[in-house]
Order: sequence, then structure tokens, then C-alpha cells
Amino acid sequence: MTLANAQSLEPPPMPVHSRPTIVVINPNSNEVVTKGLDDALAPIRFVGGPDIVCRTLTEGPIGIETQEHVESVTMPLRRLVQSDNDAAAFVIACYSDPGLQVCREATNRPVFGINEAGVLTALARGERFGVIAIRQRSVRRHVRYLRQMGLMERLAGERALDMSVAETASGTNTLSRMIEVGRELRDIDGAEVVVMGCAGMARHRAPLEKELGVPVIDPTQAAVAMALGAVVFAAG
Repeated sequence: MTLANAQSLEPPPMPVHSRPTIVVINPNSNEVVTKGLDDALAPIRFVGGPDIVCRTLTEGPIGIETQEHVESVTMPLRRLVQSDNDAAAFVIACYSDPGLQVCREATNRPVFGINEAGVLTALARGERFGVIAIRQRSVRRHVRYLRQMGLMERLAGERALDMSVAETASGTNTLSRMIEVGRELRDIDGAEVVVMGCAGMARHRAPLEKELGVPVIDPTQAAVAMALGAVVFAAG
């Protein structure tokens, strides 16, 4: 038997099956926020599970703090989702859930918004929840969204840090201010669960929960946990 014949009898190489990927999109252009998201998702990653990739929408503003900012990233988000043929699911990591519905129209894969996911997770942990917002002007936008979801009766209150997205992601006084506002939500408003109302707060979840003594929900972790469930069950 010739070498060529022997090689022809060898079994073909086994196909390489890549893990499904969950793409977490930071709609602002602040890479510090994206890095914070990636670090906060480390406990959710597990061996053999879906790959979780954090991406920055480079066309976005440095922080999404107004309705104008929300509207400005809607179509760029849709184009990103529509062009990514490899992702098994998407998470839009901004508490305003920008472009959520239009992105869902653009793909047959699941798309999760962190506001929606964070609030739904909070409802499973307590009767009434409170939200820590970045700025006072964000509160009106968030409340309008909760009203659309029909959840106003479960909202204990929402209070603002009066900081920017960039400050919440990297500021040295962010945690102390979050503890102050969280205590007001707990002690004055009666919140049994606290939701962090900005993706840039991700790295402060564990120490904040320790200080407050009540469940603290990082909405990005909540959304990615839901995406993991959707992807794993779809694969099974």
C-alpha cells in the first residue's frame, strides 16, 4: 500500500464546534464601562458554557444620560445586531434599554435589555424595589418605562447619585455615594431590593449589597443570566 493510499484511508478530521456566544453591547463609547461589565460577568462564566463577549458601540456617546443619547444609538445598535451572524443572543447593557424593540425586530435570536431583566429579577427577590439612578433627569425616563411595563405599584422609589456615567465607572467616591442613596431607598422608601440603574455601576454590586444588607441587583448580570438560560436550553 502506498503512502498516498494509506493517507486516503485515514478518518476525516472531526469538526470543531465552537461555543455559542452571548454578545453584551455597551452602547456608550466608554471603554472603562465595557471593562467593568466584563469584570462583573466573570462569576457567570463557566467551563464549557457559552462564551460571553463584551463589545463597545464606538459610535455611541461617552455616556447615555439623555433621551437624545438613547435615540442616537438605536439604529447603530440595530445594525450591529443585524450584522452579527455568529451570536446566539445579545444583551444591550444600558439601563435605558435603547433600541431594544428595534433590535428584536432585526434578528430571530433573543435580545435582552438590562432594565427589563434587572427589574424582573428584583421582583423575584422582594415585594418592592428601589433604583439607584445616575442623574435626576434619568429618573423620569426610567419611571416612564416602568409605567409602560405596568410595574409602578412595585416601585418603592428611585433616587439619583447626581454623577455622570464616567464617574460611576471610575470615580473614587462612587461607592460611598451609592451606599448613602441605597440606605435612603431602604430606610425611607421601604425598598426590599435595590437595582443599580446604570451599567457603569457593575463593579460596586457586591460591596453595596454587603453594606445595605438587602439584595442588590446588577442588571447586566441579570440580563446575561437570562441569556445564558435561553442559549443553554435552546442548545439542549
